[in-house]
Amino acid sequence: MTKLNFIDLQILYLGIKKDGKFDENDIEHSDLKNLGIGRILDQLASLKERNLIQINKNRSFSVTKHARHILWDDQIPLWVKILRILEIKSQDIKKIASFLLLSPEHIKPEIEDLRKRQLVLMSPLRKDTGIEKIYEIMQEGIELIVKAQTEGLHYKPKIRKSQIEIRTIIEETIQEINRLQGISDIEKEKIVSNLLQIKDNVEI
Repeated sequence: MTKLNFIDLQILYLGIKKDGKFDENDIEHSDLKNLGIGRILDQLASLKERNLIQINKNRSFSVTKHARHILWDDQIPLWVKILRILEIKSQDIKKIASFLLLSPEHIKPEIEDLRKRQLVLMSPLRKDTGIEKIYEIMQEGIELIVKAQTEGLHYKPKIRKSQIEIRTIIEETIQEINRLQGISDIEKEKIVSNLLQIKDNVEI
């Protein structure tokens, strides 16, 4: 499988979101314009050499089938696509979904499942607008991509039994706390919040 860097991904995405074609005007009106003409030309040449784009007679560019097969082929499982994007660069869920032409709601269950399987790590990043969740691929996820490329793997590894047991115990404890009569709702919420934080740490 051809390796992509983040600039490769950005350029190919310009074409993917426009039915496979893009031109200099699309580049000029994107974040890529900050790279400078020289670097953009080098990157386009590299993509062409790797059979990821082709140049049309009108000097526009088309994304090849070979490039589509990396991230935008319907036959590739969604979890593989997510891992491939995170292998290129750690992202928040909105950016991951955008590159895949999907909504965050569509990919959220898959990302959470990858976290439970210890293939993806979520790191909170504090910004002026609040906390942003950044997802990054773990070593196990990288190894699984390699295995998928060589063996055609279409199934994620099973969740470890110990993880399931711990999560089940936490969930049962939360239910028991909510049924208690001797403590206030505020105290219940505080205890449940702490347990949910522990549960999140177990999942990643």
